[in-house]
Amino acid sequence: MSVPDYMQCAEDHQTLLVVVQPVGIVPEESFFKIYKRISTVSQINVRDSQRILYIRYRHHYPPENNEWGDFQTHRKVVGLITITDCSSAKDWPQTFEKFHLQKEIYGSTLYDSRLFVFGLQGEIAEQPRTDVAFYPSYDECENVEKRIEDFIESLFIVLESKRLDRATDKSGDKIPLLCVPFEKKDFVGLDTDSRHYKKRCQGRMRKHVGDLCLQAGMLQDSLVHYHMAVELLRSVNDFLWLGAALEGLCSASVIYHYPGGTGGKVGARRAQGSSLPAEAGNRHRPGAQEVLIDPGALTSNGINADTSTEIGRAKNCLSPEDIIDKYKEAISYYSKYKNAGVIELEACVKAVRVLAIQKRSMEASEFLQNAVYINLRQLSEEEKIQRYSILSELYERIGFHRKSAFFKRVAAMQCVAPSITEPGWRACYKLLLETLPGYSLSLDPKDFSKGTHRGWAAVQMRLLHELVYASRRMGNPALSVRHLSFLLQTMLDFLSDQEKKDVTQSLENYTSKCPGTMELITLPDGLKLPPVPFTKLPIGDVCEVQLMVYNPMPFELRVENMGLLTSGVEFESLPAALSLPAESGLYPVTLVGVPQSAGQITINGYHTSVFGVFSDCLLDKLPGIKTNGCTVEVIPALPRLQISTSLPRSAHMLQPSSGDEIATNVSVQLYNGETQQLTIKLENIGTEPLEKLEVTSKMINTKGKLFGDFLSWNLEDTLSQFPLKPGYIATFIVYIKVKLDFSCQENLLQDLNDDGISVSGLPLSSPFRQVIKPRVENKPINPPETTKVGDFSHVKTLEAILNFKYSGGPGHVDGYYRNLSLGLHVDVEPSVFFTRVSTLPATSTRQCHLLLDVFNSTEHELTVSAKNNEDLVLHAGECQR
Repeated sequence: MSVPDYMQCAEDHQTLLVVVQPVGIVPEESFFKIYKRISTVSQINVRDSQRILYIRYRHHYPPENNEWGDFQTHRKVVGLITITDCSSAKDWPQTFEKFHLQKEIYGSTLYDSRLFVFGLQGEIAEQPRTDVAFYPSYDECENVEKRIEDFIESLFIVLESKRLDRATDKSGDKIPLLCVPFEKKDFVGLDTDSRHYKKRCQGRMRKHVGDLCLQAGMLQDSLVHYHMAVELLRSVNDFLWLGAALEGLCSASVIYHYPGGTGGKVGARRAQGSSLPAEAGNRHRPGAQEVLIDPGALTSNGINADTSTEIGRAKNCLSPEDIIDKYKEAISYYSKYKNAGVIELEACVKAVRVLAIQKRSMEASEFLQNAVYINLRQLSEEEKIQRYSILSELYERIGFHRKSAFFKRVAAMQCVAPSITEPGWRACYKLLLETLPGYSLSLDPKDFSKGTHRGWAAVQMRLLHELVYASRRMGNPALSVRHLSFLLQTMLDFLSDQEKKDVTQSLENYTSKCPGTMELITLPDGLKLPPVPFTKLPIGDVCEVQLMVYNPMPFELRVENMGLLTSGVEFESLPAALSLPAESGLYPVTLVGVPQSAGQITINGYHTSVFGVFSDCLLDKLPGIKTNGCTVEVIPALPRLQISTSLPRSAHMLQPSSGDEIATNVSVQLYNGETQQLTIKLENIGTEPLEKLEVTSKMINTKGKLFGDFLSWNLEDTLSQFPLKPGYIATFIVYIKVKLDFSCQENLLQDLNDDGISVSGLPLSSPFRQVIKPRVENKPINPPETTKVGDFSHVKTLEAILNFKYSGGPGHVDGYYRNLSLGLHVDVEPSVFFTRVSTLPATSTRQCHLLLDVFNSTEHELTVSAKNNEDLVLHAGECQR
């Protein structure tokens, strides 16, 4: 036997095989229409019995497989149904002759046959016949199912007769030796009178009768015969048939435990008449496969028609665990014979289907791995495709999705093997699509914007390249563009620089003939491929139609026709074009448009043209964006203010909590107690006059105690210059005054000690004036985190935001205004320290003397003034009392 049946399952052992074939020229559609109706009659209840007969239909069956019918009777073709077209009486003799020739192919095993003739009417069609049925047409054949039921009953009669004949063989000790085709030459010249030979004959016949009982709906009897066959065949080391007896035992046990079947067929199989005796409740006990045989129950030839006494002695069917053990044993026996490769392979497939129901995936994978390495004859390309497809299906059933995808991809590649004269690119493409879930791959770009990448990117890219190539060979360039665009969009982070160049070059070649669009592509099988916009190009916050874009490609990227996608009031979008250098980094792009009227406008996204692919990139499809659009209210015109200051710009970027835009950040460095004037120029760069201005300030960073007003101003002087016409400038003065508490500065006191000044324990009776060394210049103002305590790091920071709220023109009439903010960063250094405070004894009751040690921490000379006292001049780094 050289052609495996990959659809085999354990319950097929109880079926009768019926082949349905056309005779002559029959339209394929008409044939399968009748074949489908015939196949619906897959089981019938036997009259006057509780037994059920199961039928397995095939429209193609290799005759060489039929030669193994004695080894396993479910492989034997016992019924033949032929379908033919015959429109005239003169064609009838030739048609009937073809029917007889067809029967001769399976003649040695057929129980009965039928011929269904369509189109013939008249005298011939009116003659009553049992083996021929005439119908006017394929649409007028109401009683086809009834004729099939009658045909199956005739098969049962023959089956029952053969079962009884085999079980009550009258030939004494001369039981025929059943053989498989390759064994016949090995038994020439054997001693047929030896005890060993007789046991071999008895064991094989027992196994054969077990097969017939199972097909005849006698599950209990088949179990007994299989048990006894195992004992007989094991005693003579007849390994091939011992494997078959064990497999028969497994099949009968599977039928009992899983009446719904293991082949994944729709609907459960009925199990009437398949109940076991009362002790079947113990079927899960270990060792349930053992059997006790009463020698008196056997006839002289070892076959007894009455198995009722033996049924009670059988320890029922195998437990679910023992079924798998016996399958393993049977397969190990099959593997000893190179000519039994198909039997071994099919047994592995049956065991996998059982294990899938038992949810024992790891053991099932071991059987499948064994099936992969079974050597068969040189298979045709079609048989290879079928083999890999079934392996894929079985791996899928046991939950090995990636392994399933692997074999399905192998099957796809087999469809276009070099040895095939007409490669099946459509079949290849269809199989490749079916592998996508196993490799965690979807053709919807939205599934790749939900977080971490899933699956092996290298394998996914290989598969996408194969889809592109298959699409091209199918003659569908639009499909190639869609898959190539998807690869570039979703796998960009995994492509090398050279791969990026190759992919984009291929994409440009394809789009030169078939531009990429935003249309949905629907495949013949109904699968829909969504459009793939290149949203990998822009990233960041899409607020106020400003995009931060970057070029991830290792070459210069040209983006054309880039503009806004809007809905709502009339809006004129002005498309832009830009050229980004290779791996450019973030680059701001402002997309410009002009609303034509007041109302609401929704910014839905943007459109681009890259590599010849037109992309509509909607906000709700962008990763990180949690909205499907940005709605903006278009209001009447307002003035627009631009500010500049007398202070330098700051590297410190402040962010107001309200989210208002900060136009400028400035910074200044002051000594504690110093006041600085900040001049701000307000320029109206809009087209409407500036009529109203409000100024507020807010501290956003202060860690020390602040005395007095940090910022102060007189707005009346500025408002006197209003209304400010377009193009005019007004001046606004702000006073910055810093007064902070630098007391208890441990770092500073330690620094003073380092400079040789005693900050404690000074004698009260000896006032002094001591000039000390200047502060060491190389001490860092902002020490690193690892600097020890005592380093010079006593600069304090103040930060504030000045907010300008202004309005004017038609927008002011409707109550609208704009906000503009200025960020201010101030670094404050200490100026004067009182390093020691003490008192002198009072000379009167109305006053006392307070002694202060004053230290100048700056690098400048300064004067300390006190009321009713002379000024005290302190040089840089000097301390006086």
